[in-house]
Amino acid sequence: MKINIQNKAEQAPITLSNLKLFEAFSIDELKDFLESSKCEIREFSKDEITHFQNETCRFMEIILEGRVLVQNIDEDGNVLTIETFVNGDIIGANLIFSSNSLYPMTVTASRKTTILTMDRELILDICHRSKQFMTAFLREVSDKTFLLTEKINAISRKTIRQCINGFLRQEQYRQGSRTIKLELSKKELAERLGIPRSSLSRELNKMRQDGLVEYDAWTITLKK
Repeated sequence: MKINIQNKAEQAPITLSNLKLFEAFSIDELKDFLESSKCEIREFSKDEITHFQNETCRFMEIILEGRVLVQNIDEDGNVLTIETFVNGDIIGANLIFSSNSLYPMTVTASRKTTILTMDRELILDICHRSKQFMTAFLREVSDKTFLLTEKINAISRKTIRQCINGFLRQEQYRQGSRTIKLELSKKELAERLGIPRSSLSRELNKMRQDGLVEYDAWTITLKK
């Protein structure tokens, strides 16, 4: 469902100002960007698909509120969650200027979600205005490529422990801490790793017994 960007004019500039990508701009400059016809705010309900696999990526998107999942759904309906995006995360930066700008997987809102879209002409215009923004944009693309490669490697690992370790090391790098805050449920984490939830719980318990991790409902701490 599309909504008028003016309805979110007060909240969106503040959200953008807290992102490293836009830290070079004042609130007034961000308001000018948001008033452009090349920007739009869209709202999605829970479980609504935001992008289908093989759909062309036409915008860079910023999650203002909510959460979306990037998922691979096979012919039998089995779901593997590859990535989770939450408030402030950016989607499509690594696709919008690609010669093959198709979404490789399905993107779904896992709760009510509000997304800001910016088309490629606006992004190019902002890059011309600010070298700092251009540098941050290129860093965003590079980091997303690195993390995606690591996640694909993690999925291809043979053992459940290797899959869990791969995820934890990625999050340690992303969050900058050995104590990793979980932004998804154990069920969603199991889907992301492509393993049964019971197997995830059993292996985490074994890892705790081996002195590798400590965990509760909200965090997992790497001990080694």
